[in-house]
Amino acid sequence: MGILTDEDLALLAEPQLAHVATIEPDGSPHVTPVWVDTDGEHILFNTVRGRVKYENLRRDPHVAISVADKADDFRTLWVKGTAELLSEGADAHIDRMAMKYLGQDTYPFRQPGEERVLVRVTPTHKLGRG
Repeated sequence: MGILTDEDLALLAEPQLAHVATIEPDGSPHVTPVWVDTDGEHILFNTVRGRVKYENLRRDPHVAISVADKADDFRTLWVKGTAELLSEGADAHIDRMAMKYLGQDTYPFRQPGEERVLVRVTPTHKLGRG
């Protein structure tokens, strides 16, 4: 069993925007907005092979994620964790995210030749309010 509570899982099940921080080669943070999901234990998001966050995670799997409910700024989730980069299931996952966030069956922004990557984050620390 992971550290995510039922309240955390409920927030992750909604179409809330998250911010993911990865570590640049020079040690500085790289923060990007992402769509998120959960499998009940991990936080899932999607990227493309070759993007900055992909390269950062390939080199250093440490990650931080924050989610704030757009309707309630005090309903939040902040975690640190370790990321795994997975090719299997990545295309199906981005299509599920398109349904969740856009109400569309397939992800409409796919570029020719891009290789989608599913990022599975195992939360290791849950943070309090900053």
